[in-house]
Amino acid sequence: MWSINKKIRVMVVDDSVLARTMITQGLSKNPRIEVVGTAFNAVDAMAKVPQLKPDVLTSDIEMPGMNGMEFLKKLLPKYPLPVILVSSLNLRVFDALSAGAVDFVRKPEPGQNDAFIAALTQKVIASAGAKVRQSPSSITQSGPVALLGNRPGLDRVIIGLGASTGGTEATLEVLKRLPADIPGMLITQHMPTGFTKMYAERLNRLCNMEVREAKSGDEIRRGLALLAPADLQMRVVRSGVRYTVSCTAGEKVSGHRPSVDALFFSMAEQVRCKMVGIIMTGMGRDGADGLLQMRKAGAFTIGQDKESCVVYGMPMVAHNIGAVQIQASCENIASVLLRQLNTLT
Repeated sequence: MWSINKKIRVMVVDDSVLARTMITQGLSKNPRIEVVGTAFNAVDAMAKVPQLKPDVLTSDIEMPGMNGMEFLKKLLPKYPLPVILVSSLNLRVFDALSAGAVDFVRKPEPGQNDAFIAALTQKVIASAGAKVRQSPSSITQSGPVALLGNRPGLDRVIIGLGASTGGTEATLEVLKRLPADIPGMLITQHMPTGFTKMYAERLNRLCNMEVREAKSGDEIRRGLALLAPADLQMRVVRSGVRYTVSCTAGEKVSGHRPSVDALFFSMAEQVRCKMVGIIMTGMGRDGADGLLQMRKAGAFTIGQDKESCVVYGMPMVAHNIGAVQIQASCENIASVLLRQLNTLT
């Protein structure tokens, strides 16, 4: 855990002088952050990182000469520090996350600079001291996983999964190890507006089951994983033995929209069949209280362990309050889940 008395040293990398100035001035307003320097492209940043020794680096993803993806592949093996990406609505951001960046924010629309700085500040603080994964050689489509088969009991199971910082790649690590006929899954990942559809499409391409961005009225069924849309709350709705989701605007829950707690509380209240709750890497406590309610309602609950989390916040709180039955590494969560499912008839 980062000491609250220690300032977070930040370096800002962007080819736009206006963006560098706006980000530098915005971050510097927070007393916990010190901007120790800037760089105008990746080559400049590579030269300055060993001199400035930042704790966190913010980087534009589209830069001349060397883009953010190439930059991370060169930077992180030598200097494994947390990188927050600043991205337009671009699929490349997920490739950069797979290369080891810990989180991202969307570039601001006109008039949205204050909201952008607030989001970036929160992510810089969340990422200070985060574990930086070494970049995998490539992200490929998952290999086939043995089907669970025609087992009626699994038609009556709903799985909920929640994650935040570090969760885009952690969730992929879980899903790619699951079969095409997995019981219906609901996923809430904290993510900026506009990116959840692209992320769902990425998961759909790389995993065995169907994955798509949820919309109100979607039925929860085997072989389908539904991702909460950015800026909407996804909840379970029960109608007899049929389960669907609602995706609605409304107040933030536990500081987030979408919120893991909003999903998990709705599962605890609405689901009358077997259910599983999984809480993964992220700062804060969103999902912990909801997972506890799920466990009290009879759910089997899994928490990601400290060693494999980018940020051991949400799973730690869930574990500490008794919401988690079993902890497992990111790579082993799928096998723990499948073992549990295999006990059901």
